[in-house]
Amino acid sequence: MAPGDVWLNPLPLFHVAGCVVGVLGALASKAALVQPLVFEPGLALELCESEGVTAFGTVPTTLIAMMEHPDFAGRDLSSLRAVGAGGASVPSALVRRIEAALGLQFSVLFGQTEASCTITKTRLDDSADDKAETIGLPLPQTEVCIIIGLPLPQTEVCIMDPATGGVAAPGEVGELCTRGYAVMHGYYEMPEATAAAIDAERWLHTGDLATMDSRGYCRIVGRIKDMIIRGGENIYPAEIEEVLFAHPAVGDVAVVGVPDAKWGEQVAAFVRLAPGQQADERELHRYVREHLAPHKTPREWIFLAELPMTASGKVQKFVLREQFVESRR
Repeated sequence: MAPGDVWLNPLPLFHVAGCVVGVLGALASKAALVQPLVFEPGLALELCESEGVTAFGTVPTTLIAMMEHPDFAGRDLSSLRAVGAGGASVPSALVRRIEAALGLQFSVLFGQTEASCTITKTRLDDSADDKAETIGLPLPQTEVCIIIGLPLPQTEVCIMDPATGGVAAPGEVGELCTRGYAVMHGYYEMPEATAAAIDAERWLHTGDLATMDSRGYCRIVGRIKDMIIRGGENIYPAEIEEVLFAHPAVGDVAVVGVPDAKWGEQVAAFVRLAPGQQADERELHRYVREHLAPHKTPREWIFLAELPMTASGKVQKFVLREQFVESRR
């Protein structure tokens, strides 16, 4: 954001992105703020046109809803120059689709409430591949230092090997950890939870599995708690979701590990088809096999009209798992 920008904030104010990035970010940047009381994709598109919105930040599901709305093609969105998304894994196909459809620049943000709230982001002038395939570089915090007038350090990020506690080699999968002035002091009156989240060297353990290349660019692989262990093999749902989201018939997808008597866990894909599109289990199975190994290809396919969401637009994977288990009893 910059002075003169018109920022649309479609996220709820109880969400750290809505409050900190949206409201406080607009105030700090002297940008105009357009704040709908609730998110509705048609209303968001109408406000973009009527208010001359130049940029907004959101979560992937909200952005998908706007792009699937019947008004999307007919609204004048020429004022938009940048869109940011985070809060959940952002499919590379979605990044490329929105840039191509609107001729704007996309930025992927990664962060947590406990880190107030952005840890890494892609820059608008990054390459197309870096913007689509990575979560960017750690924030330098230059702008924040200028605003509050303090010589604060940069955000530190490392990929930590969960088994050894050491720093993982470039390209190796580990837990993304961060430290710096933006990391919380702790959870209020919850010392045990604080100790579990922040280690003795003040590293905040995000619970996200990631890699970092030699340039410092990070890629999210998945959540530690979401990782599927099938027959001793580690499977990362985000990789499968990325492939499936690129299929033109898929509107949204969540991949979850479900109990299996033989393999321990099995891969299940919960799919919401895009409006007006059709695809069956056989077609999607064949499509995934063109890109991924057999053990990563979902064995269970469940087609839903909607995926269960939190109020902030994140898929509730635990609900999908519980519903699956209940349906097999």
